[in-house]
Amino acid sequence: MLIGAHVSPAGGLAKAVERGVERGCRAIQIFNQSPRMWRPTAYGEGDFAAFRAAMADSPVEAVVIHAVYLLNCGSEDPDIRAKSLTSLTHSLRIGAAIGAAGVVLHPGSALRGDPGAAIERAGAVFGEALAESESCPLHLENTAGTGGTLGRSFEELAGLIEAGGGDGRLGLCLDSCHLLASGYDIRTAAGLEETLERCDDVVGLERLGSLHLNDSQTPLGSNRDRHANLGDGELGEEGCMAFLSEPRFEGLPVVMETPGPDKRGTSAGEVAYAFSLRERGLAARGI
Repeated sequence: MLIGAHVSPAGGLAKAVERGVERGCRAIQIFNQSPRMWRPTAYGEGDFAAFRAAMADSPVEAVVIHAVYLLNCGSEDPDIRAKSLTSLTHSLRIGAAIGAAGVVLHPGSALRGDPGAAIERAGAVFGEALAESESCPLHLENTAGTGGTLGRSFEELAGLIEAGGGDGRLGLCLDSCHLLASGYDIRTAAGLEETLERCDDVVGLERLGSLHLNDSQTPLGSNRDRHANLGDGELGEEGCMAFLSEPRFEGLPVVMETPGPDKRGTSAGEVAYAFSLRERGLAARGI
């Protein structure tokens, strides 16, 4: 399991690797542009080469790109869908250039409209973005279920993948906080196993490409996306231990997006804590 954190690429893509190393990460997640602006960052081949060189010289084994928050591939507004397509395609191309394990995307929102129609619109955008890019997978992230957000259940995620044409590059990113908030009880190893069996039946675990480990400030089924530091929320230590020691997650990047002890993001101490929780989880499983 490649445990790590979301880090900033400020100052250049290679700086993100440096920040990951400082935190003891084996995986990092970055935004490839400002998360609240449509304008893309103009990276060139020199930036990509520097990033790849930094990765090769570091213990960081995987990078994941998170698409910006402005995207809504399921929007009824054709202008928003067009902007979302352009941004998503750009992220996938950057992902291919730096060897990313995938681009993680919040699938979109129906807002107050029909979720079924929004799923079809979002799927059409996914399919076009994949057709206009090469090699980098697209990981659809499960959501907490707030408002009209898409991807709150495995059934919706399966529908999104089907609407996207079922492309082999379409995968999943499972977020622990979002799973709990949307009603999946993963607070124990047994609960997580049952949840993953459901995911396998409905979507197929072969599509699982990345993970987010975040504790939850809000309880099971709250439909609220509020991240907490590991062990400080509704998952607690037991739930985090179960997630970090789950055998079917072996080899995958698992990225923390926690507030951190100083509210400045996941710290080196929290990354080290995650590694210790994993060891305790493995011991509890007798592994």
